[in-house]
Amino acid sequence: MPAPQPEADLALGAAAGLDEAARDRIEAAAFRKLVEHLRTRTDVQNIDMMNLAGFCRNCLSRWYQEAASDAGLALDTPAAREVLYGMPYKEWQAKFQKEASAEQKAAFAAANPGH
Repeated sequence: MPAPQPEADLALGAAAGLDEAARDRIEAAAFRKLVEHLRTRTDVQNIDMMNLAGFCRNCLSRWYQEAASDAGLALDTPAAREVLYGMPYKEWQAKFQKEASAEQKAAFAAANPGH
């Protein structure tokens, strides 16, 4: 498993004047909207996300799992993935995942050596 991602300090610009509780509520709402967006965009494959942005739904679920652990809550990988996918990961794969093309695989290998 890759090393945990550092948490970004979002208390910059307009967010600098917010108290921590307000910032947490805003960040949580933005995260929920991102998750809902990804659930509706089943046409966007994880390999496309990795090739373009360097992260995918599985990365987000791992970050969610890490945050749960930091909060003292045990959350296994299947449960964390279900939060992101809105269903068990195997079900999502069966319904929506397509075989990656040779071009997608080559782009992934070039962008993520050793992954």
